Amino acid sequence: MSALVIVSFVVAGLYYRYDNNAVDPRIQQARELYSHYDEYAQNNDFLAVFQLLDSIEAIYQSIPYYSQSFEMGVITNNKAAAYLSMALYFDSNSISLDGITSLSKDTLLYLGEAAARKSISCYEQWIKSFGDKSSNELKALLKAEFLTGLTTYSTNMKKRFLQKRLEEMEKAQYETPRRLSVAYTNLGIVKRHSLDYEGAINCYTKAIELWDRNLTAENNLHVLMGLPLKKRSVLEKIFPPEKRE
Repeated sequence: MSALVIVSFVVAGLYYRYDNNAVDPRIQQARELYSHYDEYAQNNDFLAVFQLLDSIEAIYQSIPYYSQSFEMGVITNNKAAAYLSMALYFDSNSISLDGITSLSKDTLLYLGEAAARKSISCYEQWIKSFGDKSSNELKALLKAEFLTGLTTYSTNMKKRFLQKRLEEMEKAQYETPRRLSVAYTNLGIVKRHSLDYEGAINCYTKAIELWDRNLTAENNLHVLMGLPLKKRSVLEKIFPPEKRE
């Protein structure tokens, strides 16, 4: 399994499955683009990964409602994962995103840190705005903001789009803290490889506080503290927490 797949699977925290008849048509292309992510990641095709994520980000950014959505955090954390994969698992002399300029490990760590921090900011703001809202409160907010730009669709279709988004928001209420945990893990990895061990410990500790089954953060913390690594149980390997909840 490639390095990018290993890191991205741990950090992404979101796999896009959707109903073509209910998904917001404005971002359907972005969802379809995401279907190519695994292929590019498995081949360590970094240029394709970043072009893909940039295209997806541009779609979400073009729609005011989505510009501060949790999806933006997913995109930027996937970028952080890619930068970290490049920095830690490949010869920096051969790493380039334009075919000309070689990117050093320090540069890649810097880019990874910027992406991780952007993801953290996005997730924290989303949790602050929506994390504790009831279903009725979310629905009221969606009616006021989400349907703008969907006026050409029938009332029935708008109801379906609204219900689908409400379900995504409710799911995000319990998934986003775990995504935030993973983003802090990425930031901790940057700190550790930048020799900022205190900063790394703080990030890993925060990650574990957000999600107590974040084994990646826990084992990274154990490495810094000279403790033995923990192994994932057979049950967790077959049914990871994010798949069972």
